[in-house]
Amino acid sequence: MAGSPAVAWDVIVVGAGAAGLMAATEAAIRGRRTLLLEKNRRPGVKILISGGTRCNLTQATDKRGIVAAYREQGPFLHSALAVLDPDDLVKLIEDEGVPTKREESGKIFPVSNRALDVVNALMQRFERSGATLLLEKPVERIERRGEEFIVVVGEEPFLTSSLLITSGGKSYAGCGTTGDGYGWAAAFGHSIIPPRPALVPITTNEPWVPRLSGLTLPDVMLRIAERGEGRRAGDEGNTNAAKKNKKKSPWLDERRGSLLFTHFGLSGPVVLDISRTVTGHPEPTSCEVVVDFVPDIRAEALEAGIREQCTAAGKKQVGGVLQKWIPHRLAEELFQQAGVSTETRAAELSKAARAQLVRWLKEARILVSGTRGFAKAEVTAGGVDLAEVDSRTMQSKLVPGLFFAGEILDLDGPIGGYNFQAAFSTGMLAGRHV
Repeated sequence: MAGSPAVAWDVIVVGAGAAGLMAATEAAIRGRRTLLLEKNRRPGVKILISGGTRCNLTQATDKRGIVAAYREQGPFLHSALAVLDPDDLVKLIEDEGVPTKREESGKIFPVSNRALDVVNALMQRFERSGATLLLEKPVERIERRGEEFIVVVGEEPFLTSSLLITSGGKSYAGCGTTGDGYGWAAAFGHSIIPPRPALVPITTNEPWVPRLSGLTLPDVMLRIAERGEGRRAGDEGNTNAAKKNKKKSPWLDERRGSLLFTHFGLSGPVVLDISRTVTGHPEPTSCEVVVDFVPDIRAEALEAGIREQCTAAGKKQVGGVLQKWIPHRLAEELFQQAGVSTETRAAELSKAARAQLVRWLKEARILVSGTRGFAKAEVTAGGVDLAEVDSRTMQSKLVPGLFFAGEILDLDGPIGGYNFQAAFSTGMLAGRHV
């Protein structure tokens, strides 16, 4: 770097993802000479692969819906959502000639189902703003000198008094999100909440689960419990158990939605949503996924229903009695796990056997062996501690002129466009203050 004069900019943004593109555009619109640095050969790489290359932009809800979805982290987003809420984001993209659609789940996609159209829309705004984008420019180090930052790319130094880090987390490292920003933030004194995978499939060594690979169940209740914890189906008659469970829920988390069995374990929206509880546990392998395959039916009603089905089936084999509620493949597996032969005559199914079937239908327990890790995680939980960032501006409370936005922050929401909304909103807010 010796002898190389530093090129000065009003604002430098590191990372051309959702937050970085939005922020750099906003800063340049305000007349700030803005440089956006990206290590990849193209901007918006993670946007391009998101939603199966369709790009789930946001969720059809309002500011309160986004805040609620983020649970304890939600209040941090109030100011960001005030400058860009879901309706604002949809309008911004549509104003660039990309119509959107709302799906039944509330997810918002481009009508074309092409993530590339979203990136092109963002780039149209960016190019009009007058900001400068440099691609294939990985940042090697960042130094603080007085009130200014020196951002070094190769042997080329860039100088600025306003630095915004939007380099993402550690999920999908192939997109360039390798956690570089955490080291820079820590070097400036910021606390980093240990990054961990979120929205990630869960693995198990239970042999019966992969036998159902490819089976999708559209509506189940998933709960996470410590191994062996939680009220079993049938405890309703146990007064002591009922009192104990009223005092404190045995579940670490619970979510409802679509489940997919895979060759390695469990996936699908409900699994991805609940996975952050597993990865955030000090001993993930001590967790169990507890599946209620028929969440709208109480255990007593289910037992009565099975009894009625058996009476109606009479001398027929019992194998078909569960198909009123669940698919045939799953029914066969649950019979096996419950220790009930499908060749048993329906009329001869014992009360104990019915109770076992109810237990497996209402509380099938799957011991967790881990997750698919950052390589398959859609987002990163953890990151720059929110307590050290001013939520009204996205500026560091520790270092004047240093800003953060997007996934580098300790912000992770559920599946369904919430994470992109947070990235775009925090990016716009930062862009208006750098």
